[in-house]
Amino acid sequence: MAWNGPTTMPNTHQASRPTRTCAGCGRKGAQGELERFHQEAGELAPGAGPGRGAYTCRRLQCFERAVARRAFSRILRRIVRVDPSLSRLYTGH
Repeated sequence: MAWNGPTTMPNTHQASRPTRTCAGCGRKGAQGELERFHQEAGELAPGAGPGRGAYTCRRLQCFERAVARRAFSRILRRIVRVDPSLSRLYTGH
């Protein structure tokens, strides 16, 4: 039997997308499917920003649960004030 060199496995690794966890329900999803929050001057701010980020599903229920459980402060590792008007991101009002 002739030696054919080292055997290689076929490349089955696909490009992976970043996965994040919802602060409200704990569901894991692609980064683009979730709403991102960060802190600015001690207040919760939506969208991309410097530092740590917290994510929620795009459902008002998940945002409200994260607020009630103080998940944003825990995930961002600092106390943040949550403006109730941020709920407009989920309701469109």
